[in-house]
Amino acid sequence: MKKTVITIARSYGSGGRTLGMLLADKLGINCYDREILRMASDESGINEALFGEADEKLKKSPLLSILRKNPYKGGVIPPESSDFVSDDNLFNYQAKVIKELAEQESCIIIGRCADYILKDNPNVLRLFFYAPLEDCVKRVMNQNGLSEKEAIKKIEKIDKYRAEYCRYYTGRDWNDARNYDFCLDTTSMSYEKLIEVVENFMQVYQK
Repeated sequence: MKKTVITIARSYGSGGRTLGMLLADKLGINCYDREILRMASDESGINEALFGEADEKLKKSPLLSILRKNPYKGGVIPPESSDFVSDDNLFNYQAKVIKELAEQESCIIIGRCADYILKDNPNVLRLFFYAPLEDCVKRVMNQNGLSEKEAIKKIEKIDKYRAEYCRYYTGRDWNDARNYDFCLDTTSMSYEKLIEVVENFMQVYQK
């Protein structure tokens, strides 16, 4: 396999993270998710807990996502700046790590607007996994031991966070199919079958 970086955006409860890990294992490459927070912390010297607090969600008013005029364009804020530990700079450092990973190796990167951060990289395949609400609810109930009502509330909250985060830092709609090379409904297919579908698409895409 030639050098390829796969980014995965996913609706909560679609199984996208699990799919990413299984696909990475099948391809023999690394899968990066929350590891990016630790790596960004190591590189910046900023406490990892701060990265965790702002992970794929805005702590600011979502109205800012509508008003923002300049989505991420690269670079980091220097340590002497009063904005060094701002949420924007936490994003900047995660983006820096994502770009470095994409330069160094074939890998899979889960979430964190990686599809946008790497939009100018010709070796990137951008995937989006989703499923109808009822299927997401069943998966979240089973995995987290939640009631149906609790699962729906959690799904709606996390998907809302992800959509606002994407809009703020990219100016794009998170679930807009035009942002991705391949969108896949994970309903009614085993993980094994889903991996097979993705691999078949990769073979066609890379020709």
